[in-house]
Amino acid sequence: MQMISLVWGILALIGMVVAFFPCLGALNWLNIPFAAFGLVVSIVALVQAKPEEKKGGAIAGIACCGAAVLFGAIRLLLGGGVL
Repeated sequence: MQMISLVWGILALIGMVVAFFPCLGALNWLNIPFAAFGLVVSIVALVQAKPEEKKGGAIAGIACCGAAVLFGAIRLLLGGGVL
């Protein structure tokens, strides 16, 4: 589950980078819910991890998805996509 959250976070970051290109900012309307769902999956993976397991994948997934949601929302606000 941690590997899924890490891959999900990387895909969310790739979507965020693509959405920063001019004329592709509307992609944030798809990427923000995708990253938010990935954030939920990452939190569940972190909570379900056993104490003796390493939790780096889940933490990285939380960081990547959180950054994608945050910067995507900022991009929408600055670009006029949210009124």
